[in-house]
Amino acid sequence: MTVVTKDITLQSKGNCDIIDITPQVAKNVEESGVNSGIVTLFIVGSTAGITTIEYEPNLVSDFKNMWDRVIPQNIPYEHNRTWGDGNGHSHVRASTLGASLIIPFVNKRLTLGTWQQIVFVDFDNRPRSRKLTLQILGE
Repeated sequence: MTVVTKDITLQSKGNCDIIDITPQVAKNVEESGVNSGIVTLFIVGSTAGITTIEYEPNLVSDFKNMWDRVIPQNIPYEHNRTWGDGNGHSHVRASTLGASLIIPFVNKRLTLGTWQQIVFVDFDNRPRSRKLTLQILGE
């Protein structure tokens, strides 16, 4: 069993910025020296999340609009009273989406579906520099 740890750094715009990170993840898996196994992706931070989606403009728009309906920005959040930074909604959204994702790979290729991409979602209310940690496990 081999374990390889890598980081991906992103510059995000905040406010539900959705970034397709599939190429970076695929490249790290391919270059890891591991033939088959799993890659675990973990976001370092509490105001962003990760998932898979068909990364096409209308679905990306639908996904962003869903967050505004389900966890709106413009309602009171106790967190905002505590810190005054106005990003209470960002923390709630991120915890709902989740900070990690596991994807199997075979012959150094991610086992994603034809229309399935890995996306990083930044819910914070300002641009940020973000770090994702990848752990590639396998043989």
